[in-house]
Amino acid sequence: MNKIAVVLAALPAVSLAQTQVVKPPIAHYWMSVETAAGMAMPGMGAMASTMGGMMGAQASGGRRMLLQLGSQQTAQGEPRAAHEIPPGMDMGAQLPLVTPRREPARRGPEDREMPQQMEKPKGRMLIYWGCGTEVRAGQPAVIDFAGVAEGRTPPGMVSRGVRAPSGPAFGRSRTYGDWPNPEDAKQVPESASLKGDHRVKGNYSPEIRFALSNDFLDKVQLSESGGRFNWKAIPGSTGYFAMLWGGDGDDVLVWTSSELQEMGAGLMDYVPPAEVARLIREKVVMPPQATECAVPAEVVNKAGGSALLQFIAYGEEANFVHPPRPRDPKVPWEQEWAVKVRFKSTASLLLGQQGRQETAREPRRETRQEAPPASAQPDPVKEGIKALRGIFGR
Repeated sequence: MNKIAVVLAALPAVSLAQTQVVKPPIAHYWMSVETAAGMAMPGMGAMASTMGGMMGAQASGGRRMLLQLGSQQTAQGEPRAAHEIPPGMDMGAQLPLVTPRREPARRGPEDREMPQQMEKPKGRMLIYWGCGTEVRAGQPAVIDFAGVAEGRTPPGMVSRGVRAPSGPAFGRSRTYGDWPNPEDAKQVPESASLKGDHRVKGNYSPEIRFALSNDFLDKVQLSESGGRFNWKAIPGSTGYFAMLWGGDGDDVLVWTSSELQEMGAGLMDYVPPAEVARLIREKVVMPPQATECAVPAEVVNKAGGSALLQFIAYGEEANFVHPPRPRDPKVPWEQEWAVKVRFKSTASLLLGQQGRQETAREPRRETRQEAPPASAQPDPVKEGIKALRGIFGR
């Protein structure tokens, strides 16, 4: 073997391969598909959903979808687009994807004036983690709201980032449309099925065609007694995660099912399968074989009847790209469109069978009082939101 051959053999293969030119899709289409049980709330992020439930926001279970079309093309005239759905959806022939109208920003009184002095927040956030009836050594981690308001970051706080792509959004794409919308916000029937042929067409994106064999995940069957809860394994789930919020006077109690300290930010939402697998390896997410967990008795006792438990089963994804990637690396891959369909199943309940409905309604009665007591639950919960925003910049 001559010297040149030896050198070439030592080089990584990738350095010798032809680099293929890849042009991103003109249009992205995302379907976010949820099966909700219990008190789960649509259209809210993880923290807002939890806090809304703690303060008595009404919600019901069911099947839900969020359809989002983003394109780098500009519509000729008024943007128009629609998703033609399979007959098994039982929702008509198509769902309109409506482009939101831009509203001019309005300044309210709170934008014109900022109070010179603000009352120092009271209370703390006590953070627990791990399945089991006993609190583990080193818990709870404590966030003092007054300290956060003064700019002091609590030492030793841990919250892992979740790597996930950003989907289409109004303002992120040149033209955008979604469903549900003011023109069509019909409910998804409990019997609806996604299986079959789908077509998305409009005057600002290439025509999109794909077929789904995936369907809505099964509904979570969650039961609880004395802080110990269990569920039936959900076919197609990639993993599970649970978290709890409660109040104890001026303090907010937080618990997650993670084996390691974890705030749960970003985990009560869609998480890509590869990320779920990583978080299972790190013992943050429960594996798909898990069917039970327990909240430590200390947390349950401190929260009394006010603890809200939220649970999520992550699902697989279906991804499509057109046209397929050319095998010849010399041929550019000029993508016309890409589709992502993601799935989850969620549930939430108030711990403790007795007085469950009364507890759920209590915060709503408090909001009608002219002067709620200082120990009323919504106050520490609001301070918890402010604290989290201060720590994580959200």
